[in-house]
Amino acid sequence: MPTRFDASEVREVLRMIESESLDVRAVTMGVSLRDTAAETLERTATRIYDKLMRAAERLVPTTAAVQADFAVPITTTRLSVTPMALVTEATRAPRVTDAARAMDRAAGELGVDYIGGFSALVEKGMTGGDRALLESIPEALGSTTRVCSSVNVASTRAGINGDAVLQMGRIVKATAEATAKAGGIGCARLVTFANIPDDNPFVAGALHGVGEGECVVNVGCSGPGVVLSALKRLRASGETYDLAAVAETIKRMAFKVTRAGELVGREVARRMGPPVRFGVVDLSLAPTPAVGDSVAEILEEMGVEKAGAPGSVAALALLTDAVKKGGVMASSSVGGLSGAFIPVSEDAAMVAAARAGALTLSGLEAMSAVCSVGLDMVAVPGDTSAEMLAAIIADEIAIGVFNNKATGVRIIPVPGKKAGESVVYGGLLGEAYVQPVGAFGADRFVRLGGRIPAPIQALRN
Repeated sequence: MPTRFDASEVREVLRMIESESLDVRAVTMGVSLRDTAAETLERTATRIYDKLMRAAERLVPTTAAVQADFAVPITTTRLSVTPMALVTEATRAPRVTDAARAMDRAAGELGVDYIGGFSALVEKGMTGGDRALLESIPEALGSTTRVCSSVNVASTRAGINGDAVLQMGRIVKATAEATAKAGGIGCARLVTFANIPDDNPFVAGALHGVGEGECVVNVGCSGPGVVLSALKRLRASGETYDLAAVAETIKRMAFKVTRAGELVGREVARRMGPPVRFGVVDLSLAPTPAVGDSVAEILEEMGVEKAGAPGSVAALALLTDAVKKGGVMASSSVGGLSGAFIPVSEDAAMVAAARAGALTLSGLEAMSAVCSVGLDMVAVPGDTSAEMLAAIIADEIAIGVFNNKATGVRIIPVPGKKAGESVVYGGLLGEAYVQPVGAFGADRFVRLGGRIPAPIQALRN
């Protein structure tokens, strides 16, 4: 990608910033913590804190300077680290909450918004270190404010770890209870994944993969408002257009958004200097609660009456594919999730569609087959059982495994809330409308344990 814009591109980017909610949603620096492992948890936690303070000391000032110089808003600055179960395993500690607190302390002092990577990779089985981390998640998220946790319970190559899925149902339930006074908000920082990417800049699933090197800057863009405005201009033009024209319009907008995002990421990495390098730009359209900055509104502008109505999956498939095609033409460094997010609470039109009954859990599952991630920021009644949560997780994870794509579940059983009620989290997390989970469960199925074997498409050698 060229590192400079011509005059017309500069003018268009400024217009998108001023009137169409264009921003760089996340500049996320991944930091390898492989060299911080020690024989005691206390020593490991100290080394985690010290390494983060050294590696990321200039991150926030640098992103602020780049934002000022380029006039492109950067909404959040984040860190991600090596999956923590790998870092703390040598301590043989039964709980590793102190490592999360060290992460949180460093993040707070550095001024970053979130730090991801309190994570474990258990798609085929668990070690003692994995178990210690999983059992620490409720307390870790209940006693920190910036730490995000992710657990990869499945992959297309390995299949689905049924034991881990059931345990995650219980962990989600316990995390909601640990943060009950804040509406179970700890669950907003916890995601269960299939095929988790190593370079995702978006929380709660951000982590720094073991093959990523010492320090890497990854960027997540946000352009629903840009795409929505372009489609409105297309309709207002009065010209006859079809689905191919819609796709072409989205593709052009994705190209421009990606160019702006990569420019920012490369400049942050350049100013940070070695060993920091630029990694990827994630093409995902990430909505906000602001009106006009919504993936659901894009679907409705295409002609779907309400997000979740028949036609939604096809419209979302068109959107996701066009975003990917436009992005890969703009950049040779595309990664992360890259597509379109459908986080219910973070998208005002998604919340409205859920309230109207158009958007249901089953509808969201169907839509997740063609978008970036899965059931995201979905609130359910607080009395939902751990087994029901596990069954919902299992369904979504299966979509990822059998479609060879990343899917995740960020679900919040809101303590004390029933279906039809809501809870306001504020900021980018928005307002969560509590959706019903249905009258029938699969308790006996999720308690079977063991592993769902990898699908036949895993045999690609």
